[in-house]
Amino acid sequence: MTGETVHNLRGDYSRMRPDYTVEQEWDGYSDAEHDLWRRLFARQVALAPKYACDEFVEILPELHFGDGIPRFDEVNAKLKPATNWQLVAVPGLLPDITFFDHLANRRFPVTVWLRDPKEFDYIVEPDIFHDFYGHVPLLFQPVFADYLQAYGRGGLKAHALGAIEMLARLYWYTVEFGLIETPKGLRSYGAGTLSSGGELPYCVDSPNPNRIGFDLLRIMRTRYKIDTFQETYFVIRDFSELFEATAPDFTPYYELLQGRPPHEASTVLPTDRVL
Repeated sequence: MTGETVHNLRGDYSRMRPDYTVEQEWDGYSDAEHDLWRRLFARQVALAPKYACDEFVEILPELHFGDGIPRFDEVNAKLKPATNWQLVAVPGLLPDITFFDHLANRRFPVTVWLRDPKEFDYIVEPDIFHDFYGHVPLLFQPVFADYLQAYGRGGLKAHALGAIEMLARLYWYTVEFGLIETPKGLRSYGAGTLSSGGELPYCVDSPNPNRIGFDLLRIMRTRYKIDTFQETYFVIRDFSELFEATAPDFTPYYELLQGRPPHEASTVLPTDRVL
């Protein structure tokens, strides 16, 4: 069984269980896929000390991600005792309600297929490198791990209230593209930037994007870009600020924002704390 027949069939949901999970089938990855993984890893790990938050950088050596595509079961053996999370293999993107249910139960879905070499610099939808390298290290950070579970629980409620779009913006601007203030300056904790060779330096160094202090309601009203680098990044002071923002019941927030027009991704408001 070759990696090409098992893992490069994107959106192959034929082997999935009712909860959309599949077997990783690690032995099916080809030598070429492991080599591509190592090249992706080498590029990103070289950028991490300058652009990634310390919590991300410090856990990387313990995970041995650079040796080749990781085994889910080996990582789970370390992750479970650390923060009581586990990784589950999935064939690709999930329905909202399924995704939220996994997060609410401390299961993080990781895509099993790896991008093609021609997509080395940019990929349209998340693959195993994005999911593993970008997301998994911070699942070892207890406060951030608790935030993800709280987000999943909030997602289940938002789904019932018809407020998915507002909550999706929160995920985008925190889990995927969030920045954090540190004594060394701004650093990334978002998987979308941590796994990107181009956007990781851009989000910290470029003078072009807006960098705005974290504001929950502001984020829920702000559109985002899916096909270019972000025009705005929201910055947390620490992970506790992120977790505490998800503690309240969001229902009154959804009611407050209902019917209000969203802000464009490039908007800067007079009330923004611009960094």
